[in-house]
Amino acid sequence: MTTHAQPAPVPPTDNSSDFTAHKDTAIAWFRSLRDQICATFEALEDGAAATQMGHLPPARFERTPWDRAEGGGGEMSLMRGGRLFEKVGVNISTVYGTFSPAFRAAIPGGAENDGAFWASGISLVSHMQSPHVPAIHMNTRMIVTDRGWFGGGIDLNPPLPDVHETMRFHDALKAVCDRHDPAYYPAHTAWCDSYFFLPHRNVTRGVGGIFYDYLNTKNWQADFAYTQDVGRNFIPIYTHAITAKMNAAWTEEERERQLCYRGLYAEYNLLYDRGTQFGLKTNGNVDAILMSLPPHAKWP
Repeated sequence: MTTHAQPAPVPPTDNSSDFTAHKDTAIAWFRSLRDQICATFEALEDGAAATQMGHLPPARFERTPWDRAEGGGGEMSLMRGGRLFEKVGVNISTVYGTFSPAFRAAIPGGAENDGAFWASGISLVSHMQSPHVPAIHMNTRMIVTDRGWFGGGIDLNPPLPDVHETMRFHDALKAVCDRHDPAYYPAHTAWCDSYFFLPHRNVTRGVGGIFYDYLNTKNWQADFAYTQDVGRNFIPIYTHAITAKMNAAWTEEERERQLCYRGLYAEYNLLYDRGTQFGLKTNGNVDAILMSLPPHAKWP
């Protein structure tokens, strides 16, 4: 079996007051990005009358707020059964409190200050009607313990990979990274390939993207600008991936491949995904945490 060890993370050591001072700024950005994405996806739904599922009425997001008893909460935005989107969730949350004693050691700074933490972010997973249109995952977040950092990324998950579209996707991500630091793309794409790997099947979940964590360069504004750019450019990057393939007809065999691929996606999210583990171990909203699971899937 090929070894896919994750790049050794470098936990932030700077107890930067900037992260505490700018919590409200981060919260406002994640909410604004959610609104932009939902509006874009609903507009794409409206323009999908010529697709294979164009006979369906265009779907709309339903928003469901939730509260966390220990502190904070969030809002789910879920759209299902559409012309393009079989299921897509765009969730935002801000939670705070203390980590359980058993979980503190797993988070940088979690063992200090009696396990106090604060976390805010946006998480998106899209499962498409068409097997030709890739599923996608995007997440960006800011976390504060006795130190602070940003994390997140975008990764593409096509049931029927297209080499040309994969290259276009990576070129667009590289352009985003290079605007901030030429070292980001090679480091973050390598981390993505390693992170989204299923060791029990010896396969990578998708065709890659970028993934980063523990980002604290001692310049909060620069780190926040990069995190914003990742989220902001998700919209045109994925819009192109959708429109490039949305009108292609598909067969039952291709649908079968899509459903089996979704089984692989579900295995990863349930067994290995750190966001899933974080949400469950901090008593988050279970429906929001498991929003990433596809509506239908198959296993061989």
